[in-house]
Formats: sequence, C-alpha cells, structure tokens
Amino acid sequence: MARITLAQPFLAVFFALLLAAPLSTAQSQEPAPPIRVTVNRVNVGVTVTDTAGHFIEGLRREDFQLFDNGVEQPLTDFLPIEEPAQLLLLIEAGPAVLFLGKNHLLAADALLTAIATTDRVAIASYSKGPKLLLDFTSNKTEARAALDNINFSNDFADLNLSSSLSTAIDWLAPLPGKKTVVLLSTGFDSSPPEDPQAIQRKLLTSDIRILAISLTADFRKPAKRKKPSAQERSNREIVQEGFAEADRSLRELSALTGGRVYFPANADEFSHAYAEIAQLIRHEYSLAFAPPAADGQLHSLKVKTKNSSYQIDHRQAYLAPPPN
Repeated sequence: MARITLAQPFLAVFFALLLAAPLSTAQSQEPAPPIRVTVNRVNVGVTVTDTAGHFIEGLRREDFQLFDNGVEQPLTDFLPIEEPAQLLLLIEAGPAVLFLGKNHLLAADALLTAIATTDRVAIASYSKGPKLLLDFTSNKTEARAALDNINFSNDFADLNLSSSLSTAIDWLAPLPGKKTVVLLSTGFDSSPPEDPQAIQRKLLTSDIRILAISLTADFRKPAKRKKPSAQERSNREIVQEGFAEADRSLRELSALTGGRVYFPANADEFSHAYAEIAQLIRHEYSLAFAPPAADGQLHSLKVKTKNSSYQIDHRQAYLAPPPN
C-alpha cells in the first residue's frame, strides 16, 4: 500500500510553505482479522457504469462472468439492487485543512445536497485516529450541524489515513446492507507501520466500498511570487513528490475495495464527482457464487460483462473458509 514513509519531514516542509505563501482561498485500533466466508456462498457487489459515469441498468445474470483465482464460477444468485444508501463521510481534519477548512466544509455540504433524501449518512473526522461525530441518519440538517462542529486543529502532527480507514471498516462491518465510505482527504498518510499488510488485506476482502475525493487542488496552484530561491525550489520539489505519493495512496486504497478516486480541480468537477457518487452508492448488482475450495486462503475476484467498454467496480478478493 502506498504511504508517505517520511511523512513528518514532508508535512513540516509543506506547511512551512503554506504559511509563507498566500493561498488561493481562504486512536487507531489494532487491525481486525479479515472477513472470512463462513457459509457456502460469496457475495460480490458490482457497479457498472458507462464512459460518462452513469450506472448501467437492466443487466441480467447472463451478462456477467465471475472468476475466482482466474477460474470462471457459476452464479448461484443474482439481484439488481436499488435502495437507500448507507455512507460514512470520513473527513480529514488535520493540519492541511486548518488552512482550507472552509473549502473542506463546502465540499462535504455539496455531497449532502447531491445524495437522495432517503440515504443515510454518518459523519466522522480523522487525524491521529477517526472520531465519530454523527451516527447514521437521513436528517441532512443534523448532518450539516455535525460538519459545522468539526475541529480542524487537533492532533496537528498526524494524518493517519490508512489506519483510520481500517478502524472505520471495523465500525461498519456489522451493519447489514450496502455500505460506502466517502473519503474527503488530501491523501497524506503518516499511519504507524505496525502491520500495513494486515490493513491492506482487510480493505481487500471487505464488502465496504471506498470512494475517495482528493482535496489538494488549491494546494497545487502555484504561488504568485518572484523567481524562487534554490531552497524554495528544493522545497517545492519535496512537496510535489509528496502530492504524487498522496495521489497513489488514494488510488490504491480505493482500488482495493472496488471503489473510485476523484481529483476535482474546480467546482464543476466537484459537482460531476458528487453526481456520480450519488448514483454509485444507491445502485449495484449483487452476484453470489459457491466458493470452490475451503482452503482458508485469499482468493482473487474478477467480474466481466459482455460489453468491454463498461467500467466495472467490485471488491478484489475474499478469504475462503478454512478446511474442515
């Protein structure tokens, strides 16, 4: 899993630059064991969209192929699902957004506007670890009040993204039905490296999808100043390397769960991302198959449709039941 291995020096340089230049706009837990299949079926939620990001409706069982470790498996169940969504809005509340807190809140509020009135949303912030601010509700007024109460100045030195996501997955795992984490984040990650492979496996085998939205567009805009010094150029190179690593982190974290990542640069692109997310969290096809082996091993999953131009998203693996 991509992580910023020198997160503290990077953040020190990054925020020193923020303070020096005008802006364009004003407890992690131990990773839980991965999900195991304890019955004779594996459920795979699948979203299918066209090139414009619109969900493809009307597909049938025979339109899908599902592969376990590269071997096609017969589908035992198939069901198109459209139902109110359950989404956890997980918002970075560390030092970066101390400078861009207003834009952060506007982004989150716009997402609340895009989703349906019957969708249920919970809100949490994270820096050192995730903090639940509001349990699941369809009351958008309560959700907006929770956004207004986010504290962006706690745990100034920490942005533990992957470990916070791991804890959030543990929160959501017992809930029935479709579940999605909508992550508003810069992608910077200073998570402690106790067991990154365990976190990666948990995300890989989870049935909870992560849809990530990068919030670094304003940070990337070049500062308006005269010719920079050699030290300033060096610092800018460090920051650009950090941005590239943060982007890779968001891509990998979302891809592990069959989710997506968005890098909106302006208000129109944010609106497009929210409209697409509002569809994805409500619609999916539920496929099921019988695991071909009880070997206790990690099995890869691959789903295809007859139309190769469609974009297909689903979780990437499952942990087979142990031998008797």
